[in-house]
Amino acid sequence: QAYLTFSSSVAAGAHSGMEECKFQFGWERWNCPESALQLSTHNRLRSATRETSFVHAISSAGVMYTLTRNCSLGDFESCGCDDSRNGRVGGRGWVWGGCSDNVEFGEKVSKLFVDALETGHDTRALINLHNNEVGRLAVKDTMRRACKCHGVSGSCSIQTCWLQLAEFREVGNYLKIKYDRAHKLEMDKRRLRAGNSADSRGATAETFHHIHATELVFLEDSPDYCTRNASLGHHGTEGRECLQGGRNLSQWEKRSCRRLCTECGLRVEERRTEVVASCNCRFHWCCTVRCEQCRTLVAKHFCTRRDPAAPNHIRQRSRAHSR
Repeated sequence: QAYLTFSSSVAAGAHSGMEECKFQFGWERWNCPESALQLSTHNRLRSATRETSFVHAISSAGVMYTLTRNCSLGDFESCGCDDSRNGRVGGRGWVWGGCSDNVEFGEKVSKLFVDALETGHDTRALINLHNNEVGRLAVKDTMRRACKCHGVSGSCSIQTCWLQLAEFREVGNYLKIKYDRAHKLEMDKRRLRAGNSADSRGATAETFHHIHATELVFLEDSPDYCTRNASLGHHGTEGRECLQGGRNLSQWEKRSCRRLCTECGLRVEERRTEVVASCNCRFHWCCTVRCEQCRTLVAKHFCTRRDPAAPNHIRQRSRAHSR
């Protein structure tokens, strides 16, 4: 019964997690390909890289977030607002009240579904379960307090406050910072080779003892994402679009052509693409908006393989252009 009730929300949450992953890594060599979630839990291709740690955290967070939101929207008969603190004094001039998002419910059901995918008992399994929990804690840590004023003539002498989910983009930003600061576990390989023995479990427990519950962890160095590796589901950066220039770009985005193309031994190729968009829109009484269709040429940049037969001065110009 629980599976039938919650499975669609779990699937939607995992999907939203991977969409956020694609956004966060849109201009990086590893750009969260479709295979990322499957490979991170596949028995034959289980990895424990920094990227895998983010996949586990963001997908776990997505599931918990969606379950919590659907609970607040009244989609589940078995779930309602979290009013456990209502009536208590929360701080100076405010008390708990209203309808807080029930993250405890979202966390509980998320654990049942997401953590159940991890059937192993080795170090990788423990790392994955730890990173799943980091994702759930991220949902809690980014929650906001919303308040409503009470008092004579809007004096706001007292406020009633409740907790609500932040935008999921904030959860993604939070976990991206955790990814950048992730800890590599240095394990005693001799003790790990003991398999599932007490010696192996002891080595793992000692290592995790020094890791904070909100920190992502990984075990293996990341592979070279510049080149294609079909067996691992890495597509390489050849053919990827990069940003050569434009308004409101971050420094990270401005350097994307160098990061994706030049540093991977590729050149930057400019292609002009025709884009059709609505323009010259006018409001007509009553009540329609009519627009024209305008065609503009937009310059886009892509990573392409260097032509070994090209003259040296052309290759040099390509490098200068990429900078």
